[in-house]
Amino acid sequence: MTTRIETDWLGNVPVPATAYWGAHTARALENFTISGIPVSSHPHLVRALAMIKNAAAQANFELGILNPREATAIREACQEIQDGHNHEQFCVDVIQGGAGTSTNMNANEVIANLALEKLGYRRGEYQHLHPIDHVNRCQSTNDTYPTAIKLALIFATAELNLELGKLAESARSKGAEFADVVKMGRTQLQDAVPMTLGQEFNAFAATLEEDRSRLMESAALMRECNLGATAIGTGITAEPGYQELVLRALAEVSGVPVSPAADLIEATSDVGVFMHMSGMLKRTAIKLSKISSDLRLLSSGPQNGFGEIILPPRQAGSSIMPGKVNPVIPEAMNQVAFAVAGADTTVTMAADNGQLQLNAFEPVIAHVLLQSISWLEQGSRALRQYCVEGIEANTGRLARQTAASVGLATALIPAIGYAAAAAVAKEALRDGSTILDIVTGRNLLDKESAQSLLESAVVPLRSADLSGV
Repeated sequence: MTTRIETDWLGNVPVPATAYWGAHTARALENFTISGIPVSSHPHLVRALAMIKNAAAQANFELGILNPREATAIREACQEIQDGHNHEQFCVDVIQGGAGTSTNMNANEVIANLALEKLGYRRGEYQHLHPIDHVNRCQSTNDTYPTAIKLALIFATAELNLELGKLAESARSKGAEFADVVKMGRTQLQDAVPMTLGQEFNAFAATLEEDRSRLMESAALMRECNLGATAIGTGITAEPGYQELVLRALAEVSGVPVSPAADLIEATSDVGVFMHMSGMLKRTAIKLSKISSDLRLLSSGPQNGFGEIILPPRQAGSSIMPGKVNPVIPEAMNQVAFAVAGADTTVTMAADNGQLQLNAFEPVIAHVLLQSISWLEQGSRALRQYCVEGIEANTGRLARQTAASVGLATALIPAIGYAAAAAVAKEALRDGSTILDIVTGRNLLDKESAQSLLESAVVPLRSADLSGV
């Protein structure tokens, strides 16, 4: 492989001639063979880094630090990356020491070499435009990297929010489809009182819609950033006026109304906002897992389980049992939730161990948060497309189960009292008689009054057909 020789303060480093990255990235590729997952696996983070470098170049041009040719070349290189080009050049491992320095330098080197070519020079001819002196001017990893993480999380959360909205809409549609399907509700896995299958699916939709709002509130907290703080929050090496200019430029480039943190030293060391986002992602994941577990229970069977709903068959369920079909899509969603819950623990540990003026563990925070969002988005899409949209109600089974349920006795309490209703339920369980037969047989209520009470148990479906009860 043809190489070029680049030099950093540790010495000479061979770099593939075709690479846009340089010496620091080369060393990082050697040092951090950890996960095998490159930074490019998080395109939102790559785009966010390019946006920040773009904004910095504009601010530095306005301050007179960069000349028009330099600023234009850097900004054009950044725009290419923002448009999705050359992401494969962001190749350092997501797990790295150095608080994200290798990722920041990977970005600086790629942007510098792209800009050099635009200026008519060869890659590595940094005497004309340098990764640090020009692309990274007035910046530090410690303010650019966390700001990039925040922007990436804003972009990623917006996409997750849209997918959760589609899933909620699908559940709401099933709620309308199943509005007249009567079933027994359950508490602690025991029969409780009647409801409709539609109400159950509407509840799924409501809980998802609630979490969408909370997620977007969490994402809004990411708009406050420490850009301009440089190393520890003092703004050392940044020119006067830089922070105001770069934040204004970043808002224009990204479309995100970023604002300066009240205390830059605190903002450079604190990762509380990432913990907040992680907690919200875990909450959403657990709700999705709960819905998935409910779907698995409700569809269990087909002959010896709940069997209340029928999930669309996606694949053969066994290598040995013919005819078996498993709830593979909800199971996959469950596993996504387990991973997100584990990621929350990772974020917590990383936050706890960031000492003094900087948290060195933001790389793993960035990776697990962005991975969690991506997995939740893709899992939600699969749950909607391959499961929820194709669910059918097992209406015959539900009608039989409801008609035979002693849970209906609860509806009689206003008329005959708790003790009498409990005795009716006990007798129904003992000999299999219907609630209606027992109530009328004991002369506790006439048939018309009992029937009316039993029908009223299904709210708001007063017209439900429970004549066989």
